[in-house]
Amino acid sequence: MKKIIVTGGAGYIGSHTAVELMNAGYDVAIIDNLSNSDASVLGGIEEITGKQPVFYNIDLCNKEDLNYCLEKEKDADAIIHFAAFKAVGESQQFPMKYYNNNVVGMVNLLDCIIKNKLNNFVFSSSCTVYGEADELPVTENSPEKKAESAYGFTKQIGERMLADVSQADSLRVISLRYFNPIGAHDTAIIGELPLGVPNNLVPFITQTAIGIREQLTVFGNDYDTPDGTNIRDYIHVVDLAKAHVKAVERLMEKKSSDNLEIFNLGTGVGNSVLEVVQTFEKVTGVKLNYKIGSRRAGDVVSIYADTNKAGDVLGWKTERDLANALSTAWKWELALKEKRDKNQ
Repeated sequence: MKKIIVTGGAGYIGSHTAVELMNAGYDVAIIDNLSNSDASVLGGIEEITGKQPVFYNIDLCNKEDLNYCLEKEKDADAIIHFAAFKAVGESQQFPMKYYNNNVVGMVNLLDCIIKNKLNNFVFSSSCTVYGEADELPVTENSPEKKAESAYGFTKQIGERMLADVSQADSLRVISLRYFNPIGAHDTAIIGELPLGVPNNLVPFITQTAIGIREQLTVFGNDYDTPDGTNIRDYIHVVDLAKAHVKAVERLMEKKSSDNLEIFNLGTGVGNSVLEVVQTFEKVTGVKLNYKIGSRRAGDVVSIYADTNKAGDVLGWKTERDLANALSTAWKWELALKEKRDKNQ
């Protein structure tokens, strides 16, 4: 049985990826410090798959504990690295929090990987590495501009580290540049579970719709876009998770054409914030209370992906549209409410 280590595997994308890996027949070992996730997610993974992942409650910034874990799991066939803080706006307020966690944690991880001779590495990167793109859609060859946020810069640093390390050591790397993951598992057993006030659009929409938040703020309507609001490429998290299974298979089968390969993961379609709001209202029948606010620091105007390389080389493509993603996100929010009501 092949085994995959998943850092941040109790988080949003990590948990969905753990499910897809286990459904594909892999054993999974999760490393997570639960700083931005909940231990109940581990039970959700088991409930969906019928199998329990191995779990290590470890902070990547604790190098001694991390090395102990990787020594124990040194027979793993690949490692997928999700563990990072990911909120653009928060990273502008607390940049050192992001540099310490995302950069120092990754330095420790790479040190321990090299020491324990783990050779296949999938990196959770981001479209934020492109900054404010000159042309859309962006391809993997689009120039990397100055990152608009500390979060985006940590992803640029991560990719640079991987480029250098993969040339100097025997590490084979696939870096997956995500666009905007949304939605939840069809079972509504796992989904996006922000702690405190959400930083991402869709959980703020669903929490507003269900009454947890009084009002949704749309950050700016004076951008150079058709309706004045930011445009993003929203991809269903299950589609995204399945791409990681493809990436792991490619590495293990030694099909990589280079030590470091990069793939965009998106739908190839850009939707504005107001389009997302209107689509949510249409698929759920729930009217949203929202207002237009000022622009948010760190936000680019528009970005969406050219996904041809992922299709041609990885053999991956999205299967779900915006309406499906928003429908599953709402189903997940309703399931959370049902749990809260039972516990009252």
